[in-house]
Amino acid sequence: MPPWNGILDRIRPKAYARRQPLILINGLAEQHESWFLNRRFWSRYFDVYTPNIIVYEGAAIHAKIEKKEPISVEYLVEQLHTFVMQFVQTPPYHLVASSLGGKVAVEFAARYPQLMNRLVLLCPSGMGDEEQLPIMDAVKWHDTYKLVRSVFHRTRFVDRDLVKYYRASMQSRRWKTGMLRTVRGTLTHTVRERLKDVQAMTLMVTGTEDKICDPKTAEIACRDLPNGQFLAIKKCGHAPQIERHRLVNRLILHFLTSPKPTAHPRWFQLLLAKPSKATK
Repeated sequence: MPPWNGILDRIRPKAYARRQPLILINGLAEQHESWFLNRRFWSRYFDVYTPNIIVYEGAAIHAKIEKKEPISVEYLVEQLHTFVMQFVQTPPYHLVASSLGGKVAVEFAARYPQLMNRLVLLCPSGMGDEEQLPIMDAVKWHDTYKLVRSVFHRTRFVDRDLVKYYRASMQSRRWKTGMLRTVRGTLTHTVRERLKDVQAMTLMVTGTEDKICDPKTAEIACRDLPNGQFLAIKKCGHAPQIERHRLVNRLILHFLTSPKPTAHPRWFQLLLAKPSKATK
């Protein structure tokens, strides 16, 4: 089939259609709004969900804090499971997860393989390395720009509203408490040994300039995935979905829709290939 077959379906997808569910799981330094450069694009091809399982000022996390219960990865996995079972109900699911969300996604995929379609991990934590958390010092000293520099390689491309969000959040004691308790409950959790149990076709993406999760460790860990592929994006930090969103948007679209996806697609595979229903 020629690569331009179905180009109109890609450029102008059908307005009414039941699309495959795509669930986005944000990381430690993010909230669900951090998918603002991706969600609109992917919504043309998928039913996109951004469940608020990590909300630092939210009632759910603070209820656990009041009960002196940990904010653990296990808790976040069950929150995600409750969400998909109650409010999506159309398995199997594609998952795209960033940073801490990668721990949640790996555990979810290993625990509930019958609910999984395909999995994308963006700079995932928990791969066995000692993670650096400059965000902690940034929050402690209310240093917004230190946080930005730790996450992004090219800080000039950071959205101003994102910086404003962090600046405002750092002034909130409730937000900081929720974040610090989440860090305390999830930091030491590793998923390296769980990778072998993830049967879903998986793409792991890192940035070569990631200062938080070592890209070399991620590349080695990816070999433990039964159906894993790996890509390192040059001159990119810990949030490729923001810093290199145009590439990531089309790369993930290709991976989730192609019958035989690759971590290194050619240009026409990113731009012209017709999306098709992905299989497990």
